[in-house]
Amino acid sequence: MNAKPPLQAVIVPVTPLQQNCTLIWCTKTMRGAFTDPGGDLDRLLQVAAEQGVTVEKLLVTHGHIDHCGLTGVLAQRLGVPIEGPHPDDKFWIDMNPAQGAAYGVPGATAFTPDRWLHDGDQVTVGELVLDVYHCPGHTPGHVVFHHAPSKLAIVGDVLFQGSIGRTDFPKGNYNDLVTAITTKLWPLGNDTAFVPGHGPMSTFGRERQANAFVADRMLG
Repeated sequence: MNAKPPLQAVIVPVTPLQQNCTLIWCTKTMRGAFTDPGGDLDRLLQVAAEQGVTVEKLLVTHGHIDHCGLTGVLAQRLGVPIEGPHPDDKFWIDMNPAQGAAYGVPGATAFTPDRWLHDGDQVTVGELVLDVYHCPGHTPGHVVFHHAPSKLAIVGDVLFQGSIGRTDFPKGNYNDLVTAITTKLWPLGNDTAFVPGHGPMSTFGRERQANAFVADRMLG
C-alpha cells in the first residue's frame, strides 16, 4: 500500500473570473490553507469539509480582486491569519471594495495581512514548509509559493499554460515579469508542476518549450 504524499491539493475556480483558488493540506495533520480565496466562500468551506481539512491560514499571491476580494471576510469567519502578498501590493488590496463592485465580487473588503511576505520567506501549512518567491511584473507585490518535495508551485497570475500575466495594470512591468519567470521559476526545475491563477495546470518544462512569451527559443 502506497503512503499518502505529504501534500494534497484541490483546485476550486471562484468568482465570475474563474480564478483558481487552491486548497492545499498536510496529509499527516489534515491541516490546510486556501491560496487566493477570492470569493464563493460557502463553496470553499464545503470543499474543505468534504476533504476533512482544518483550514489554519489563508495564503495570498497578489492583491487583485479575484484572488483576494473576500479573503478578509473568510479570515474573520474562520478566525485564521492571512499571509501574503508582498507589501508592494497593499494599494491593490485597499481597492478591493471598489474593484468588487466592478468585477462582480459583492462584499469585497480591504484587509491587512497578518504577515506580509518577502522573497526568501517560508510559510508552513501543517508540517509542510513552502518557499516564497517575490515575482513582480503582473503586480509589484506578487509572490509564488513552492513546495519543493512535491515539485508543486502556486504561481497566481505570473505564468499560465501558454501565456503570462498581463502587465498593463498600474505598476505592472513586462520586463520584471519575464525576469521573475526566468530567474525565479525556471530554476525550480522542468518537472515542477504549477497551478496558475486561471486555466489548466502545466509544468515549467512545458512552458520553456511551448510558451509563446517565455519559451527558451523566444528569449534566446
